[in-house]
Amino acid sequence: MARTSEPFWWFLFIGGATIAALFVPVHIVITGAASWLGQAFEYERVLNLASHPLGKLYLFVLISLPLLHWAHRFRFTVVDLGLKANKRVVAVACYGSAMIGSILAAIVLVGL
Repeated sequence: MARTSEPFWWFLFIGGATIAALFVPVHIVITGAASWLGQAFEYERVLNLASHPLGKLYLFVLISLPLLHWAHRFRFTVVDLGLKANKRVVAVACYGSAMIGSILAAIVLVGL
């Protein structure tokens, strides 16, 4: 049996789906509800949370895994819509943009 990297890519795809379905809505609700509470989420407190290494890791995962999930789904949607001749170009564009977004997120988070 040949070794393949397919399980790794499926892990990223399913991880992105899980984050996008469970954590992103909860994150939006919590930060939205916290803004109504007034001083609970002042700028300095949010900056301190985002500056902590665990906060940076959380935000990186919250951004990068859904981007990779989007890239995979969008790639196959575009191919199913008729761009079968340019599969490689579509794959490079989709996964490349997800990687660029992840790298930009990492650069911003490291700069905090």
